[in-house]
Amino acid sequence: MSHRSVAVFDLGGVLIDWNPRYLYRKLFHGDEAAMEHFLATVCTTSWNLQQDAGRPFAEACAALKREHPAQTEFIDAWFHRQAEMVTGPIMGTVNILAELRARGVPLYALSNWSSETFPIARRRFEFLEWFQGILISGEVGLVKPDPRIFQLFLETHGVNPLQAVYVDDLKHNADAAAAQGMHAIHFTGPAALRSELVNLGLLDLDGEIEHGTRERRLNAEMDSSNL
Repeated sequence: MSHRSVAVFDLGGVLIDWNPRYLYRKLFHGDEAAMEHFLATVCTTSWNLQQDAGRPFAEACAALKREHPAQTEFIDAWFHRQAEMVTGPIMGTVNILAELRARGVPLYALSNWSSETFPIARRRFEFLEWFQGILISGEVGLVKPDPRIFQLFLETHGVNPLQAVYVDDLKHNADAAAAQGMHAIHFTGPAALRSELVNLGLLDLDGEIEHGTRERRLNAEMDSSNL
């Protein structure tokens, strides 16, 4: 049995399927090249990270519109149509979260997210109520992979890093968590995460077998219905 006994989750890309392309593919009418150019040169990852660090969207969008006046409509959509960037939960991971919760594993979340838009997710996803604590970057003015946000999280929630397993879809964030003493998992999908949590003793192998059996039964039912 591992001494790791606390689970800490990133949200976007791990439990919540967030991607600006879900919105901008519609706005650019499927023109992938134009969409990718916009995301690489206007509403960039580094620009969005500043909102995750606490900059108000009104200020961020105003500055960008002065720089790119022809893109005003697309820039405003980033904030006003934020909900359309989220297709829903990543159910395989939510199922894992539910199993950890059923086993009494303390659950926490540490996410880069704007304090202005996180309430939309909070209202939409009931499983966010399962966490004993959530630290949102936009509320504290720090973003991952800054070591200070991990230190603040550990101090705020009284979590011993040597007991914590941290899950993130971005490797540089996982590496930053590992540097603080947490067991970091670079999330690549629910199946790999499940296997690693079984190896760490946070999930039962029985649960993994049962999960696989359920999946096979569901697939068989779908196959038979397509005959």
